[in-house]
Amino acid sequence: MSAAGMIAEARRSLGMAGRPNTITREYASRHGSEFLKASWCDMAVTYWARHSDNASAVLPGGDRAYTVWHAQDFQKAGRWHSGTAASVNQAKPGDIVFFDWGATNSVGAIDHVGVVEKVLGGGRLQTIEGNTSDSVRRRVRDSSVIAGYGRPAYGGGNWTEDMVKKLPELNKGDSGEHVETLQGLLLARSHPEVGMTGKFDDATEKAVKAVQRWGGVDDDGIVGPKTWPVLLRVH
Repeated sequence: MSAAGMIAEARRSLGMAGRPNTITREYASRHGSEFLKASWCDMAVTYWARHSDNASAVLPGGDRAYTVWHAQDFQKAGRWHSGTAASVNQAKPGDIVFFDWGATNSVGAIDHVGVVEKVLGGGRLQTIEGNTSDSVRRRVRDSSVIAGYGRPAYGGGNWTEDMVKKLPELNKGDSGEHVETLQGLLLARSHPEVGMTGKFDDATEKAVKAVQRWGGVDDDGIVGPKTWPVLLRVH
């Protein structure tokens, strides 16, 4: 997983135009024929994420065609940044940038989405976007129409101090829902070291350390759904 991989995949789609197209057909194959000719900017982001092995980072709530829900996914994951000029200048290539043509900076008013290719300074970004003039093109956008951006957890992402403080205290021999969640997710990957003990064993301890370095926690501080993409990458 990497921002470079995400951008490379988006570049491969440059020039695609019209609908249905490769992106809308693939999305429709999973979610229904009504998406074949629907607005496809976020379908494009979904496609690029899936084809660059970045789905868990870029799509924290799963496939998205509706930009508002996608932005809210980043908010829930604590990975949302506002669309002020100062904040836009701190964007990075590979960030998922959301636009509000009404310039309200309201998540609920988001109209469009793309991928940051380059940060230009002065509150401006060079992007790659699907469904812009019904095609995939590069655009230059400024903070006046940028509602905000989500920062995918490429390579596991970066912890904030607040996220670290929210981690539950887990010790060897502990049991309970949060421990069972960890073990169940590891078992889903057939981790060879995890036993069906319902206890916190050595392999699970390694997983928790990985979560402490790279994961996320639910609002109540319990290891849970926000850590799933991370845990499913633990070997």
